[in-house]
Amino acid sequence: MSGESPAPGAKSNFTSDPEVEATPCAYTDYREGETIDDLPATGEDATGVEADVWDALYGIEDPEMPISIVDLGLIYGVTVADGVATVDMTLTYSGCPARDMLTDEVETRVGAVDGVADVDLRLVWSPGWTVEMVTERGKDDLREFGLSI
Repeated sequence: MSGESPAPGAKSNFTSDPEVEATPCAYTDYREGETIDDLPATGEDATGVEADVWDALYGIEDPEMPISIVDLGLIYGVTVADGVATVDMTLTYSGCPARDMLTDEVETRVGAVDGVADVDLRLVWSPGWTVEMVTERGKDDLREFGLSI
């Protein structure tokens, strides 16, 4: 019957066609978006409401470590236009158990900033988070916490 798996130990009937060039399967275009050189984003040049949004984000700590999500390198960018604060954020990995807690807190805190009527929180997976995303201040905080970084 079609659709059934072969019995364990059975040989597969699959053969590859040497004339067909393999192409990678990609659900995400990792060539677009922020580059590691652009990160970590810190909001240091932000002004007005955008600076207030960055301040709100600095007030949110990672639930497992005493470090802000900005210093941890989870915030890739912030823009504010016409009362809408757009926050590009990543997580340390896609299966992060604190995902809902962090995204809820970002939406709540940023939404409470004067001048923000709506929050557009976008989870971004490219580039993937690495330890290089942590700011120098964040690295100092992690060392004080007892982590070697």
